[in-house]
Amino acid sequence: MTPKPKLGLLFLHALPLDGSMWGGQRNLLPNSTYMPTLYALGDSIEAWASAAWKHVKEERLIVVGCSVGGSCALEIAAVHPERVAALVLIGTKANHRPDPQLHAAALEMIEECGLEAAWRAFWAPLFSRSASASVLGAAREIFLHQSARDIEKGVTVFHTRPSRGQTLSTFSGPVTIVSGAEDIAPGLKMSAAQASSAREGALITIPDCGHYVPLEKPARLNEILRDVIAAHTPTS
Repeated sequence: MTPKPKLGLLFLHALPLDGSMWGGQRNLLPNSTYMPTLYALGDSIEAWASAAWKHVKEERLIVVGCSVGGSCALEIAAVHPERVAALVLIGTKANHRPDPQLHAAALEMIEECGLEAAWRAFWAPLFSRSASASVLGAAREIFLHQSARDIEKGVTVFHTRPSRGQTLSTFSGPVTIVSGAEDIAPGLKMSAAQASSAREGALITIPDCGHYVPLEKPARLNEILRDVIAAHTPTS
């Protein structure tokens, strides 16, 4: 019997954080896990996907993305569907309708009011009401490690990304949609619709959790990911 190809695990982070947001998932697949920080990889979601893919050595891959990282995961699945074993999309909106006014307003706030104001306006509200001070503090610390230029780049990549609803609906592998019960972006209704649109889709809702599941509920996310890994790991 021909052995199954070795499996890798690629994590793609949310805006306005970086690859360190996946620290709680670092040991799920030792020596075959990749957690790149995306801002330096280019000026478009296509460039991010291409560069992130080049980090990977394994023949088959589980791609896990949060928010814009999920959009990057869908971009990878669009280009390399034969090598993507499964997708795990957290707080991801596959379809995208550009909003130039919101894009411009976000860039203007960063430039004129600074990163702290942008954090309070755009990203702090995405956490659940029950998120602890330590979780919020850790997220803010990751955020403050980014430069204004990188955050602006991330905002632009987010607002100019292509719509990948068709990729979600035609991808042949399993797609696990993970949503915090209190996530307002994209929200439970849209997450459920996306799970239904996938050929092999499943929705998992996590109570008392907002948009940033890896930070708010890392243990529950790890349970989900272990199940996905087990489903694609050959038994001896």
